Amino acid sequence: MSSTANHDHYYVPAQSRLPVWMAFAMFLTVFGAGSMLRDRAIEAESSNAHWFFIAGFAVIAFVLYNWFSEVIRENHAGLNSPQLKQSYVWGMGWFIFSEVMFFAAFFGALFYVRNLVGPWLGGEGSKGVSNYLYPGFEFSWPLLSNPNNTLFHAPEEVIHAFGLPLVNTIILVASSVTLTIGHHALRAEHRKALMFWLGITILLGISFLVLQAEEYMEAYTHLGLTLHSGIYGSTFFMLTGFHGAHVTIGTLMLIVQFLRVLRGHFKPDDHFGFEAAAWYWHFVDVVWLCLFVLVYWI
Repeated sequence: MSSTANHDHYYVPAQSRLPVWMAFAMFLTVFGAGSMLRDRAIEAESSNAHWFFIAGFAVIAFVLYNWFSEVIRENHAGLNSPQLKQSYVWGMGWFIFSEVMFFAAFFGALFYVRNLVGPWLGGEGSKGVSNYLYPGFEFSWPLLSNPNNTLFHAPEEVIHAFGLPLVNTIILVASSVTLTIGHHALRAEHRKALMFWLGITILLGISFLVLQAEEYMEAYTHLGLTLHSGIYGSTFFMLTGFHGAHVTIGTLMLIVQFLRVLRGHFKPDDHFGFEAAAWYWHFVDVVWLCLFVLVYWI
């Protein structure tokens, strides 16, 4: 079926090369990432692996820009049926669910280390016999003394919850509020209010990333908290780093929505692009609240 067929039930677009380009981009990205890990393992002095990785991301950005542009044009042309719009809702819902499972795995690893493996190595629990691996090791969290401090140097200190992490928590909670106000303004057709509150949300997202970078510099330069400082450093940067990546993606999504607002896109009853970005942003905020409590606070 071509793009000129009957669209009353479901719109089927004409053939496109974009899926092929996306597959090629994913190959470049994975090949580049794998090659970088291999080069690091063998301590290669020079490599072009990072160029493959960068090229893959560049092609992905090219494909996404063109693909989403085509979807927007189709919607403005009235080609999207109610069934297709419902598929967008389900697609975004399943995507966020996959992200929930993504972070659940990392939080599960944190729980496993803090409540099972760590106490076992310290001689506690049903498998406390594991203590013979590191005699004299006493487990406590945060882990400022690793079982093997020769191989992994424990951090001298950790990031305290009621410093920058608390400020970032306030920033993200505030950003959810401003985004919700902007969403209500969109539904009420108050375009100036929409642009103002959406712009504030973007600025808050950027502020969060700047403070996160400052926190990382403090950890590396003054606290000895790095990816090489044992299991505490690994879980800390794994959770906060991936969350920071998601905040970056969410900020870019909001910037795209802001540009669309400037071009007059979105109607009170037809603005799923904006809603999808808002869902994602609220999800990122909820993950941070879990991080603040489980990683920084307790």
